[in-house]
Amino acid sequence: MHPVTAEVTARIQARSRDSRADYLDRMAAARHAGPGRAKLSCANWAHAFAVLPDSGKQRMRDPTAPNVGIVSAYNDMLSAHQPLERFPAIIKAAAEEIGATAQYAGGVPAMCDGVTQGRPGMELSLFSRDVIAMATAVALTHDAFDAALMLGICDKIVPGLFIGALAFGHLPTIFVPGGPMTSGLSNSEKARVRGLYAEGKATRDELLESEMKSYHGPGTCTFYGTANSNQMMMEMIGLHLPGSAFITPNTPLRDALVAAAPRRAVEIAQGTNAYTPMAQVVDEKSIVNAMVGLLATGGSTNHTLHLVAMARAAGVLIDWSDFDELSKVTPLLARVYPNGTEDVNAFHAAGGMAFIIKELLDAGLAHEDVVTVAGHGLRRYQQEPFLDDGRLVWRDGTAQSLNPDILRPVSNPFQPEGGMRLLKGPLGRAVLKTSAVKPENWVIEAPALVFEDQDELLAAHKRGELERDFVAVVRFQGPQANGMPELHSLTPVLGVLLDKGLKVALVTDGRMSGASGKVPAAIHVTPEAADGGPLAFVRNGDVIRLDAHRGELTIKVDPAELAARPAAVCPPAGFGYGRELFGWMRRAASPAETGASVLFGDAA
Repeated sequence: MHPVTAEVTARIQARSRDSRADYLDRMAAARHAGPGRAKLSCANWAHAFAVLPDSGKQRMRDPTAPNVGIVSAYNDMLSAHQPLERFPAIIKAAAEEIGATAQYAGGVPAMCDGVTQGRPGMELSLFSRDVIAMATAVALTHDAFDAALMLGICDKIVPGLFIGALAFGHLPTIFVPGGPMTSGLSNSEKARVRGLYAEGKATRDELLESEMKSYHGPGTCTFYGTANSNQMMMEMIGLHLPGSAFITPNTPLRDALVAAAPRRAVEIAQGTNAYTPMAQVVDEKSIVNAMVGLLATGGSTNHTLHLVAMARAAGVLIDWSDFDELSKVTPLLARVYPNGTEDVNAFHAAGGMAFIIKELLDAGLAHEDVVTVAGHGLRRYQQEPFLDDGRLVWRDGTAQSLNPDILRPVSNPFQPEGGMRLLKGPLGRAVLKTSAVKPENWVIEAPALVFEDQDELLAAHKRGELERDFVAVVRFQGPQANGMPELHSLTPVLGVLLDKGLKVALVTDGRMSGASGKVPAAIHVTPEAADGGPLAFVRNGDVIRLDAHRGELTIKVDPAELAARPAAVCPPAGFGYGRELFGWMRRAASPAETGASVLFGDAA
């Protein structure tokens, strides 16, 4: 093992000793209680399979016949989740072939950040993760299943399913992805048209035409944002069948992988020699693998929130310092939009996850000695799935990158360090995604322009007030203020100013989209302004410095003077669009560095 990977892992294990032991004790108690149906009364159990055909009812009467629960985030507004409509039928048929049953245990909500970006509904986005976790628990609490399949892809959905499933970590659980849509208009051309629209040089019709050519069919958006970072992490953790992350939907290979999931779930169910509960798969080492994969591929900064909460659900305690130390020794091996010009389909064709995992394992940056749903050891994920005369098989992935403009080995990386930095200083702790930021923009020092929300900044741009060097401070965007919405709508405007040669950066206690790229942005600033954080004391004209090289976020104001200022008052939370229903979550949310969650003990 690389010494830093080993050191960070050991520190996480020591920090997590009590919480991890408590979690494993709870999962052991659930396992020893036996299959749920053995504890159900006849009336309870009859309710569970009342609608099955006679053949299914006969199997359900057999106490040894496995029953697989399906939890799905299907809806047909999300292009990524529309393919999930077909999956339950494929899963049920495959289960029946091996003498098992599969039941649709429940559905969970799945909102699309692409639809709600810049809209009031975005203020529900982050908290939907915890709602999904609770809905997953509701689905599985029937206690009628021997294994579970999680059907979900997008931003908060996979983290929510993950957290909820870990509450039932005694069950073997496999995550079943849908895959990316086929490539349409290039992401770089889409970004160009967005920039023109921000400058008033393209019409709304031209913008809509561009967007429709980019987002044109079923499957995940093809940029490397949070949704596709989810898929990468599920491979690194070992909860996918190997190589299934980036196979396009509605193809024979995708359908074969969907059918293989219930078969494998039954093979690793309790009572078999291969019993592999989710609690055994998700541990300190697999969480470190997910962090390393995120850093090596320039993945989404949203996972400095989500992965913290996901790990916490398994009793594993990580923080941003862990990300930062790993980033300093993990080379950047991939350039996928917004960190490059090509999309995830090109990444997959160049060698994809099999190549990434091989390189990280060979360099000792990732742990090989882990448990996965495919068996022992992460080396299994160096393989890729294929159809051989209609039969699903796995073969070794490429040992060489097939496109060095997209994918490179550890010996020749795009940059020697990973895609994120932790910034610290008198304004708090923040995360900065460096993988898409040009080196000349890693240090920005300029006067602050303070805004209470993104609409104020956009209005200032329309008035022509932003044609200068500045650091935009957009505060009261944290979880306790308004639910921590993504501020991706600012990217085109700030990007245009940056392209004009101006020194521009963003500092915020809010989030940016996983699709956000070239603008240097210190995000997730903790403590947030609504919780008395230093951003509440910043004024227009204060000189702020972001230094990604040194990991610093500073303000050139005497600390005593800053503290003596009256704090800005957090605007009242908005109402309408369902936001009034989430007031308790805003009040209960934990700080960003602990996952911005309401589900754990340190929530207020």
